[in-house]
Amino acid sequence: MDLQFDLSLEGSRGTAVWMLGSFLVVFVVTRVVVRMIHAGRGPFGDTSVGGVHVHHLVYGIFLMLLAGAGEFAYQPGGVWQTVLAVAFGAGAALTLDEFALWLRLSDVYWEEEGRVSVDAVLVVAVVGGLLVLGANPFDPDPEDGAPLVALTVVIGLAFAVVAALKGKVIMAIIGLVVPVVALLGAVRLAKPHTPFARRYYRPGSSRDVRSRARYPEGRRTRWDAFADAVGGGVRPRDPVDR
Repeated sequence: MDLQFDLSLEGSRGTAVWMLGSFLVVFVVTRVVVRMIHAGRGPFGDTSVGGVHVHHLVYGIFLMLLAGAGEFAYQPGGVWQTVLAVAFGAGAALTLDEFALWLRLSDVYWEEEGRVSVDAVLVVAVVGGLLVLGANPFDPDPEDGAPLVALTVVIGLAFAVVAALKGKVIMAIIGLVVPVVALLGAVRLAKPHTPFARRYYRPGSSRDVRSRARYPEGRRTRWDAFADAVGGGVRPRDPVDR
């Protein structure tokens, strides 16, 4: 069973392109505006209603609700389908840009914990790009039977779960679309303090020592550096989350 790519942009794939494009553009614009507000530059400012700061994820939630309701209620085609796709992509970008807020229920936008928002956006962008390209690891060969397809899906999901338990969350998510990535994450050394390491790496064992040496406290990876460049770096906590 081979990983297949369909590069045609007709029908649903064209809609996916608009959705992903809107997602990326709105995320970039949002980050630029937020950084300008944080730096006190430009004409932009915080939005408050009754003294309560309105986070931009609120607008994202409403956009996704409207787009979803429009799609389910009317199932339009043509230009209106594109409009709904753009609205949903924009809403998803606004919402995921504050993923850390609705995950932790705390204003950590500019703190270390807030970097998970950038991670979430980048992972969704990568997976979205693969889907737009038509990556479909579950598309069986005509000669393959249902049991083989089911077995392949189960094995792929198992690799993704093991990768996630080892702290390779990004590889696990991407591996849902490209199983070989999940396989790589599953066979690599687990990060310290992850469920897999706590269960199978006895304290002081060779694997525990290797894991702590490879992933020391405060270690920054290339992904971390890229996320910092996209997100604007980690800064001291701001009194008002932008």
